[in-house]
Amino acid sequence: MSLDSYITLGNSGLRVSPFCLGTMTFGDDRGWGSSPSEAHSILASFLDRGGNFIDTANLYTYGHSEKIIGDYFARDGARRQSTVISTKFFCNLQFNDPNGGGAGRKSIMTQLEHSLRRLQTEYVDVYWLHLWDKFTPIEETMRTLDDLVTSGKVRYIGLSDTPAWKLTQAQMIAQFRGWTPLIALQIEYSLLQRTVEGELIPAAKELGLGITPFAPLKGGLLSGKYTRENVATKKSDRGGFAVTPTEKEFVVLDQHKVVAEELDTNVAAVALAWVRSRPGTSDHWRAPDGPARRQSGSPRCNCFGRSNRVTRRALPSQH
Repeated sequence: MSLDSYITLGNSGLRVSPFCLGTMTFGDDRGWGSSPSEAHSILASFLDRGGNFIDTANLYTYGHSEKIIGDYFARDGARRQSTVISTKFFCNLQFNDPNGGGAGRKSIMTQLEHSLRRLQTEYVDVYWLHLWDKFTPIEETMRTLDDLVTSGKVRYIGLSDTPAWKLTQAQMIAQFRGWTPLIALQIEYSLLQRTVEGELIPAAKELGLGITPFAPLKGGLLSGKYTRENVATKKSDRGGFAVTPTEKEFVVLDQHKVVAEELDTNVAAVALAWVRSRPGTSDHWRAPDGPARRQSGSPRCNCFGRSNRVTRRALPSQH
């Protein structure tokens, strides 16, 4: 599937590419990740292939990810208008301010203003609650988001990493009170992480929310770089996010390799195609750490034209 095979996000008229470019690794402030020049190269490649959906967060590299994206689009205002930029709020970057983060009215409005400055834009297309804030009434959060949509600074809203029961409560409150409804849910989903199939995905489908999975490669485990032969020596370049496959996970990885060879593609493409084939998903793939991996994880890998074959293979998974 090509990046210009646009779909609507949830129960909305917002048309987005079937894959969203995640930018958590934009900026090498933590000692790993993509430099600004590498990040701009990744952005250019994604947009040139037809992608139009980009996701970031105020927390990503402590705001540097947003700044890198803002610098890129500041050079071409027309391209900004044709791109769907989403960012998230919740995490506190003002460590001496107890209201610097969270989902209360004061903190949301402040966080949005900071994000808009870093992104160098007058609005964001999708504004996500990054994590559920159990200390703030969901009515306060939803009413504030509705006000931001009315003001024109936000176009659409969504939730990330929120329990199904709280997600349902938020959407029902918005609908009954005539506030701006949620259009999407961002959750971790891959062949190595399928717990969301129990409640979150069915809830999202029932409530009219598009599902944008993150970590479809499970932090690199499904990228193809780990094998039984190199696991003892292979080093991750993701700092504190580094992971190593377990024996149980290798059962899945071994089968991925077999399917990739049958389809003449790579393991990462198989993993992404599986997530893309799941009901209700509009995939969200995380930016690689460098240009070389950008090519191996390209959504144009030929496996995507054969996603039905991947699904029929009944790949083993870890629950």
